[in-house]
Amino acid sequence: MRYPIIIHPDKRLLQKAEPIEYISDEIVTLLDDMYETMVAHDGIGLAAPQIGKNLRIAVIEVEEGDRFDLINPEIIEGKGTDIDVEGCLSIPETFGTVERYDEVTVRYYDRDGAEMEVTAYGYLARAFQHEIDHLDGKLFIDQMIEQIAPEDLERYMEEHIDD
Repeated sequence: MRYPIIIHPDKRLLQKAEPIEYISDEIVTLLDDMYETMVAHDGIGLAAPQIGKNLRIAVIEVEEGDRFDLINPEIIEGKGTDIDVEGCLSIPETFGTVERYDEVTVRYYDRDGAEMEVTAYGYLARAFQHEIDHLDGKLFIDQMIEQIAPEDLERYMEEHIDD
């Protein structure tokens, strides 16, 4: 099932999501529905608050076939920093640079209830931080350094390819 994306300035995007106490069949189905919704909107990540669910779960797939189903994720370590461009399904046609850790270690539970820990770098690390921010009621625009107009995005990316 595909969900509609909640669009800023909807106040539900600013709430801290509630932790999951038990991984039920409904939670697993919701993860699959979130993934379907994310793919349908050409996203690489989606947090439950973005579909109106105040739950601490998110899905991420930066590279095809490398999907992360995150339940109660938390960043336990961050190293280095990097400034890069971000966008968000909940804030259409808005892009800007954000400073984030270049490397993060994230602890979470997977759909089977197994505690997992992953260290991510670069773009994947950025995606983890962006989605976990959603779960904490934070939006990338509140951390944005420089806004980039949609028509300037491609040129900006080409000019900063080696950054």
